[in-house]
Amino acid sequence: MKKLSLVLAIMFMLGLTGCETMQGVGKDIQKAGKALEKKAAE
Repeated sequence: MKKLSLVLAIMFMLGLTGCETMQGVGKDIQKAGKALEKKAAE
């Protein structure tokens, strides 16, 4: 039972880390898109 709890805790932590990473990538892509729009408008 302790091993199952440990495995579940590790999977949960990795899942949270993955979400944060994808959120960061999304923000970077948004910034790049805004920069492209700004250059196109000029």
